[in-house]
Amino acid sequence: MKERLSLKRITIAGLLAAAVCAASLVSVPIPTPIDNTRLHLGNIMCILSGLLMGGFLGGCSAGIGSFFFDLLNPEYIASAPFTLVFKFFIGFIAGSIAFAGGKNGRNTASNILGGALGSVAYVILYLGKSYIENRLVYNLDIDTSLAVLAPKAIASLANGVIAVIVAVPLAAFIRAAMKRANLSLQ
Repeated sequence: MKERLSLKRITIAGLLAAAVCAASLVSVPIPTPIDNTRLHLGNIMCILSGLLMGGFLGGCSAGIGSFFFDLLNPEYIASAPFTLVFKFFIGFIAGSIAFAGGKNGRNTASNILGGALGSVAYVILYLGKSYIENRLVYNLDIDTSLAVLAPKAIASLANGVIAVIVAVPLAAFIRAAMKRANLSLQ
């Protein structure tokens, strides 16, 4: 199904991007030998964006909000272009699966599957980039590179699991509240 673009949907996508950025600020840092890894709430909003808006706009909200978070933090600014793409895929995959077959984000099993696959895709992209960076930028050997990735993998998987657990019921709650208020995301 082709997503409709309207001023209302683009505005909501922008608000969700701002929410992604703000939620990314709420974090617990986990120091590693090379850089910092964080447990944060941003991925919840990335998945939520996809579940509410569908693949393309949900992905844009997730990627743009995360991109601006990185731009606001000197520690992450160099990663901003990667974050834009990687986080886009969380929302895009979650939304594409949640909206497939006319479900429009209203099927819990599809929402869980979409959120989980979006999170897994992100973890693979993030860890792949980190591994390449460890090898090419920091000149670490293979064993050290993999050891450095272990805390990142654990934190990223924890972020993903937490995001699915929170985003799926939150999406249902928001949809129900908007329906009661005679508002529609479509």
